[in-house]
Amino acid sequence: MLGIENFPEYEVQGARKVQFYPYESNGGSVVAIAGDDFAVIGADTRLSSGYSIHTRTQNKLFRLSEKTVLASTGCWCDTLALTSLVKVRMQMYKDQHQKSMSTPAVAQMLSILMYNRRFFPYYVSNVLAGLDQNGKGVVYSYDPIGHCEMTTYRAGGSAGPLLQPVLDNQIGMKNMLNVNQEPVSMAKAVSIIKDTFISATERDIYTGDSVIINIITKDGIKEETLQLRKD
Repeated sequence: MLGIENFPEYEVQGARKVQFYPYESNGGSVVAIAGDDFAVIGADTRLSSGYSIHTRTQNKLFRLSEKTVLASTGCWCDTLALTSLVKVRMQMYKDQHQKSMSTPAVAQMLSILMYNRRFFPYYVSNVLAGLDQNGKGVVYSYDPIGHCEMTTYRAGGSAGPLLQPVLDNQIGMKNMLNVNQEPVSMAKAVSIIKDTFISATERDIYTGDSVIINIITKDGIKEETLQLRKD
């Protein structure tokens, strides 16, 4: 490729622009569904860059408390930096108040931490799931600069645009006629998450290998694993 050094007569004296792009997309997808007394969240385990797979067994679910789980994908170094900061702030809160942060409080704190870095944002896709103070399942989704939205289901990551329409159809009953909106059961939520990841693996090269699912209830967090295609 020809550069300015090949055309010295066009070179302008003074400051020279140097390309700097610190971000890297390491792929990965997340899905979360909330019910009346539970929340289910899943993320795949493939960590890649371009056409190279770094590892097939990377867990992208971070247990922040017994009722809160954060799923984070994108630039893996930013994911580690952000989740480490969240854990430190949660420990500071626990030491000061002698109790763990509630899921809505964690969601608000995460939004503030991301907004503080709005001029050099974390390159991550975050979905937070858990139980609120009343034991009801909640899901929070974020954009890179911390805008937070509370919902009952959300997909994110590299296969987010493929997964979200499936959730809109199966959970939100969007564009469906003569359908009664009923609360989703825990078994159905887990089944839908598994089906969405199986579908996404067929179309997204950055999603695959396996999916780890955390089921959050008042009794604690249960983990399940489903193997996906490896290619």
